[in-house]
Amino acid sequence: MCWSATADLVAGTAIAAVGAACVARARRARDLPLAALPLLLGAHQIIESVVWRTDGGAGPATVAWAVIALPVLALWVPLGVLCAAPPQARRRLSVPLAAGVATSAALAHGLATRPVTAQVRGHTLGYVLELPRPELLVAGYLLATVGALLLSGDRVLVWLGVLAAGGAAVCAALWRLEFISTWCAFAAVCSVVLLGWSGRRPAGRM
Repeated sequence: MCWSATADLVAGTAIAAVGAACVARARRARDLPLAALPLLLGAHQIIESVVWRTDGGAGPATVAWAVIALPVLALWVPLGVLCAAPPQARRRLSVPLAAGVATSAALAHGLATRPVTAQVRGHTLGYVLELPRPELLVAGYLLATVGALLLSGDRVLVWLGVLAAGGAAVCAALWRLEFISTWCAFAAVCSVVLLGWSGRRPAGRM
């Protein structure tokens, strides 16, 4: 999340461009889901620029933003890491994948049965979705996303997991205080890390 519609649009376009480069540099089909993650993050930023321009609310852009942020990412990240991981790491990655499947299903059910709204709060957007046991859902979400990266067995992805954990903590603190969010800068950094990762992957099917 950025601090204005323009910032979200610019950041989203730049991150999507990095994502296109990641996909172009990927040498294995198994790496494509993870290489395409910046494309998804870029689209997410661009969608949020629409949320800004409509002054929040519960419109289609808000719902699309929530769908990507919640159930899609909770499943996309651990599945992408599992696809790209070396064979010896795949068994341990079944834990974050299982957490991602369960968390994604719960979040998707919540979005299907409860309204989600966006509220302009100074320099940030706040999203409101009443869900049961939110602490459990947050734990499952972090296990699925950050946990998958940390357990990937790939040095670059482990470093990305450390960045994700630190970035999530910083962004959460800033959102709580309603200061300017650093999410767009954080997403850009993660996208650049994935750009380097995709270019160094070996060719081949495994």
